[in-house]
Amino acid sequence: MCCRLQFAHSIHWLLAVGVLLALLIFTASHGTVQIPLNAIPSLLFNTAQKLNDEQQFWRDVLLEIRLPRVLFAALAGGVLALAGATMQALFRNPLAEPGLIGISSGASLGAVCAIVLGGGSFVILAPAAFLGSILATALAYHLGRRYAGMAGLLLAGIAINAICGSLMGLFTYLADDNQLRSLTFWNMGSLAGASWQRLAMLAPFLLLISIWIMRYWRAMNALLLGEREALHLGFAIKGLRRKLIVLVALLIGPLVAATGGIGFVGLVVPHCARMLLGADHRRLLPASFLLGAIALVLADYIARIAVAPAELPIGVVTSLIGGPFFLWLLLSRKS
Repeated sequence: MCCRLQFAHSIHWLLAVGVLLALLIFTASHGTVQIPLNAIPSLLFNTAQKLNDEQQFWRDVLLEIRLPRVLFAALAGGVLALAGATMQALFRNPLAEPGLIGISSGASLGAVCAIVLGGGSFVILAPAAFLGSILATALAYHLGRRYAGMAGLLLAGIAINAICGSLMGLFTYLADDNQLRSLTFWNMGSLAGASWQRLAMLAPFLLLISIWIMRYWRAMNALLLGEREALHLGFAIKGLRRKLIVLVALLIGPLVAATGGIGFVGLVVPHCARMLLGADHRRLLPASFLLGAIALVLADYIARIAVAPAELPIGVVTSLIGGPFFLWLLLSRKS
């Protein structure tokens, strides 16, 4: 019986990975420039000398624009969903997400400062967003630890979100026309800046932190029982809380710098994974990562084709889908 269950679980994981791979190939071939699916193997593996002009154009679009973009969408979606699942475990609340304690708003404030004061190049933007997320996290933790449990951290996060929002409004007021345009599009989220260089810069770091977070699945399962019960089971709650919050900040800071504001993925996807698989974080965390990758690849595809040849900001797409789902979630919860 146990072997049969393990086999069934393995089939489910293989199917999920297969769906993601198929979706990556499909979305990489479709867009303003249509690339035939049957031409993709030859475009990837044939040398440029064997291709005609049209095939060479397809190859350039596929390798230089589409593939790095869909891979970056998968990475960003997985990271956002994993961060959301981690925050929901910490707060024992399916409505929690990284923005709850100021991590996202701190990263956004750092990025806005970089755009207005530093010109907005990614070399400046990434460290600024990373520093903003770390500082906001440290401040929230320092203020929140004065209270027992997670209530103090939540209250500190509300205050930090309000302060960061006010400061971003101030910098927006001070921005010139070009900076204001950059801020507007950055706040709505976009994957248009995806490239092999950016992927190589961020992917190893984000994947390493993601694997590190998944190692804490036992502690997250214990937290579902309550902090006192987890403490009796041998988990150092204060240290665990600090580690997980810092790891989430390490994920969100660099990602926000690269993508801008992408809402609802960290909120909706873990909840969907929980409805499908239950609350065991051994399966929930990797499932959230996979479903987040699938969801954001689909959202990016919709953003690219909905108003082609123009492009919708991906944050608009995720909010249009995630917002109604969030309302349904609130309405369906028992009072």
